[in-house]
Amino acid sequence: MKNYVTEFIGTFFLVFTIGLVVASGSPAAPLAIGAALMVMVYMGGHISGAHYNPAVTVAVYLRGRLAAGLIVPYMIAQIAGAVAAAAASYYLTGKSFAPAPAPTVNAVQALVVEALFTFALALVVLNVATAKKTEGNSFYGLAIGFTITAAAFAGGPISGGAFNPAVGIGPTLVHAMVGGKFASHLWIYILGPLIGGWLASVVFQLQNDG
Repeated sequence: MKNYVTEFIGTFFLVFTIGLVVASGSPAAPLAIGAALMVMVYMGGHISGAHYNPAVTVAVYLRGRLAAGLIVPYMIAQIAGAVAAAAASYYLTGKSFAPAPAPTVNAVQALVVEALFTFALALVVLNVATAKKTEGNSFYGLAIGFTITAAAFAGGPISGGAFNPAVGIGPTLVHAMVGGKFASHLWIYILGPLIGGWLASVVFQLQNDG
């Protein structure tokens, strides 16, 4: 149970931060989001592994560091945390949100951006948090947080910057529940990150000789 509570809390504060900075319109939003992820990773890394992202959960499972029976409960906890955070953000700001590609971007371009930056995130997670040669390091949270900061700055304006199925699903559901249009492009934020997580597990095995 402690693993699921940790995954819920970590995902909650990641998505809660996203909701508040989106509502504020701050140009420094990617820094806040990366910082939130970083501190939550340090908070929960020693308990649940601090995935906070179904795509990372898939990557860690394929790498052999998570039991198959934990995949679905982890994802449920992550999505529940994202829904709760999006609802809390709406309650406080009166504004709902849902990731969406830029108007000038087609679905395939957005999918590629989501897949590539999630690949980068998952590959960083696997190398700094699961590899034998980096065992016991103190920089893993910083590396993971800054990966998302870079992804949000560079890829966010193109794809909408979810890089996480929970970040796509939770806010989209709440947005629809409070009167917004249900996003037909939600699949991009599920499929793209899952492809990225799978690819990261393949490349990790190549980097570390299995």
